[in-house]
Amino acid sequence: MDDIEDRIQSVQARIAAAAVRSGRTADDVRLLAVSKTRPAEAVQPVVEFGVRDLGENRIQEAETKIPQVQGDPIWHLIGALQSNKTGKAAQLFDVVHSVDRPKLVARLDAAAAEAGRRLKIYVQVDFTRSGLADDAIELRARHVADDADAAPNLELVGLMTLPPFDPDAETARPWFRRLRAIRDHLAAEGIDAPGLSMGMSNDFEVAIEEGATIVRVGTTIFGPRQP
Repeated sequence: MDDIEDRIQSVQARIAAAAVRSGRTADDVRLLAVSKTRPAEAVQPVVEFGVRDLGENRIQEAETKIPQVQGDPIWHLIGALQSNKTGKAAQLFDVVHSVDRPKLVARLDAAAAEAGRRLKIYVQVDFTRSGLADDAIELRARHVADDADAAPNLELVGLMTLPPFDPDAETARPWFRRLRAIRDHLAAEGIDAPGLSMGMSNDFEVAIEEGATIVRVGTTIFGPRQP
């Protein structure tokens, strides 16, 4: 447990330093501990050391794990969401980061209404979609964000992206900068999506320098995943 606490403190210090470099403070950036594939007993100490936000990739795994973790953390779905899983997602999660198409907005809105909840969502912007130019990618993101902004049971809180993995963190900087630009273009058109969910263990400091408001960190907190 001491090792976990040291890792959390180290990540928090790096977040604070990167925030200062971007003209902000540590309070402007949330730490989302990616708990996917980790057993509940490994996740519980992270909550006890003050990390409120936890991220899961799969509905089935989360359904088993969430009831076992005490302390009322905020659960984020960061993995792809299939339309037929929106009912479970609305019951289990507080925030969904992977809303990437209008159909999913409609299904998730209906599921949230049925569950009697209002979900926070991020619109996922996929810059790697083959054959789509920047303008087309932004238009698609604007369409999804506009639908989400009008959904009564959803709260649009920002945009999310996942650059291709590269051990050199600097290669992700252009992707992060492009997401921030789309966020700013949406704001100019009256669509308020201020949050930027971007950056993981290998590149979260670069993401913060480019405006990230929440970073998804797993391995740096929990250690390498077991095969």
